[in-house]
Amino acid sequence: MARWRTELRDLLELVLLPALAVVLPWRLCFRVFRRLARWDGLYQAPCHTALAQARAFGWVQDDADWLLKRRLVTLVDHADFYLSRTRPNAWMRRHLAVQGVWPHGNVAGIACTFHWGAGMWGLRHAHAQGLQLHPLVAPLQGAHFKGRSVLHWYARERTAEVGRVLGCSALDVSASLRPVLRALQQGEQVVAAVDVPPDQVAASEPVQVLGRQMLVPSGLLRLAVERRVPVVLYLTGIDLHSGERFLNIRPLGVRDDVGLLAQEIFKELDQVIQAEPPAWHFWGEAPRFFRP
Repeated sequence: MARWRTELRDLLELVLLPALAVVLPWRLCFRVFRRLARWDGLYQAPCHTALAQARAFGWVQDDADWLLKRRLVTLVDHADFYLSRTRPNAWMRRHLAVQGVWPHGNVAGIACTFHWGAGMWGLRHAHAQGLQLHPLVAPLQGAHFKGRSVLHWYARERTAEVGRVLGCSALDVSASLRPVLRALQQGEQVVAAVDVPPDQVAASEPVQVLGRQMLVPSGLLRLAVERRVPVVLYLTGIDLHSGERFLNIRPLGVRDDVGLLAQEIFKELDQVIQAEPPAWHFWGEAPRFFRP
């Protein structure tokens, strides 16, 4: 029975509710999502775990408001998977406000972003502007998929959608960054969310985020410095009042120092978490990032 309850909850939270975006006009759908986000049972376990960590780090003023925003961000992020599969670029142009310009797509480059907001439309916009970005992925396996076939299906399909949106094959970097090096040597580009727990990588770099020392992966940034590869930083966020998306693009160019590059990139994460704390998806894993 416990397995079936988990599967039914995953079906509701990952498929049935976010897929309302397919059948409803977006502005109406967002109003529905705002009402659904008041339900404390929605995404209950992960949202309350994230709340507890954010509170411990001092980034919660009102529990109820924080949880509502967290559930809303999660709903929209999942809905974007279904919207991406069913909406043309004209939909993106109506609902995505863009600041900044992507670099030219005919030279090697590294695009960095974070697990903050909802990233699908940033990828879609990059491809529409001519970039050929290889997404960096890890294999979809682990104990958290055991007994959760709906979750495993969703993870596989979402990863496949990222590849479809970008028009490029994914690169498995779980063993090493050699696939990235080969792509860059061929004049291609790669994209990665660089805020992953440092215990998942071989090398990390200390940066200051939220007034604390955070350890972040340094391998990709070191590759950018040593190979003189230009870096672009971008963020895709959500206006939690209107439901519209925004994309901010900031080319950083070629840098000479890994530590300074890491600090500059993660200063952006520091600023956006402070602006909208519930939108950072990794609050539940915060102790893995920050040094005591």
